Amino acid sequence: MPSPRDVLTPDALSLLQTVSRLGSFAAAARALGLVPSAVTYRVRQIEEALDALLFDRSSRQARLTPAGTELLREGERLLEEMDAVANRVRRVATGWESQLTVAVDTAIADQPLMDLAQDFFQVAPQTRLRLREEALSGTLEALTSGQADLALGVAQEQGTHAGLQFRPMGELGFVFAVAPHHPLARAKEPLSDEVLLRHRAVAVADSVSRGGGITVGLLAGQDVFTVPTMQAKLEAQLRGLGAGFLPEPLARPHLAAGRLVARAVVRPQRVVQPAYAWRQTTDPGRALQWWLERLERPATRKALLQGHAGPRPA
Repeated sequence: MPSPRDVLTPDALSLLQTVSRLGSFAAAARALGLVPSAVTYRVRQIEEALDALLFDRSSRQARLTPAGTELLREGERLLEEMDAVANRVRRVATGWESQLTVAVDTAIADQPLMDLAQDFFQVAPQTRLRLREEALSGTLEALTSGQADLALGVAQEQGTHAGLQFRPMGELGFVFAVAPHHPLARAKEPLSDEVLLRHRAVAVADSVSRGGGITVGLLAGQDVFTVPTMQAKLEAQLRGLGAGFLPEPLARPHLAAGRLVARAVVRPQRVVQPAYAWRQTTDPGRALQWWLERLERPATRKALLQGHAGPRPA
């Protein structure tokens, strides 16, 4: 009988993930280009080596048992660690990381970010670049949890995170804006909290994975339409589905085109000072060094905060 070490290979873990994701051995076989009997045989091999049933076969769908759930959870962690080891080995051999992950706050402008990615691939085509869209405290969490190597647009307090380096990106002002047909577009200024409370707000959800995250600019008891990104928030407000603060550079072309109306409010003007951050190390890889060198340029930092594209032609 094979031992657990013999059967718990990366390929085997990937096969189990595929069966779990697709819900059947037959579907997994089609996706992997195998015959169903081959998938069934390999799963049974793993179960026999572990002396544990991984899938409940009592129904038409292959559902994970508690033991199977635990194996996949730990298996995903092992696969991530193997990728990390391979990344470190490659970095030792060449100086370039095999993968660089950048957590990007949803307030960062897309076009300048893609310009940076394009320039990066010109000098480091061998490094896989992964961009993670995050929001609010989730941007920093992606870095502190080890899911990212660099974070752009970190907006919260930075002093309590040992082992991290922070650099300011500049100031980012926000403007309270609504669609021209929204009731608040005709309300008397400055808009008080009492008036705002009677209307739905649009808010970007915090992408933090643990805890409830943070909220910004919302009033207690206010109806809220929660969206995943700043671009979705902009679209919702353009449609009149709610009101709220938007990054001024993002709102600017729509204000100029008359698709949004800026409104004065009683509450203080909102200005944030985003930062970029990375884990402190004495031997950063060349890919991370490239990004840090580009971020040292004031023009790069300004473009990431200010360079939002205008509305596309109809």
